[in-house]
Amino acid sequence: MKQSSDSAKSLSTLRISPVTAGDVPVVLGLVRKLAEYERLSHMVVATQEDFLRALFGQRPTVEALLAWVNDVPVGFALFFPSFSTFLGKSGLYLEDVFVEPAFRGQGIGKALLQHLARIARERDYGRMEWSVLNWNEPAIGFYKKLGAQMMDEWTTCRLTGAALAALAE
Repeated sequence: MKQSSDSAKSLSTLRISPVTAGDVPVVLGLVRKLAEYERLSHMVVATQEDFLRALFGQRPTVEALLAWVNDVPVGFALFFPSFSTFLGKSGLYLEDVFVEPAFRGQGIGKALLQHLARIARERDYGRMEWSVLNWNEPAIGFYKKLGAQMMDEWTTCRLTGAALAALAE
């Protein structure tokens, strides 16, 4: 598919930068749009204070990048270190990646993932991983084109709320 001159022009102005404390409201807004796309808006309870603490608190637990086109934020990626006991190395776990629908198909998602891959290599991480919803065929196709392997033999397990509290007792 050939890019239009408008698409090519917007790519020339693409900038990816680490999130700053002042960007937190933008990140939270993009998280809400991602949740809407994933049909999970009802699950978003995070606040700006939660993100400030996670990104910039005394012991930060995540990092994030923003993608900008013409100084307008159009996407983000949020990630943190993981660890592989088999590799004996840390890895990069991509919690979320999102590009505004009007900017999809212009290479912004790929640029975010390339930026993350460079971070993983610079830090000598052994791998980069993320999850994708089974119904999200456009994302699955995109990830496969990048060379990602679908790990169908693994099932994600999660404890939250009352179940987490009960196990902690």
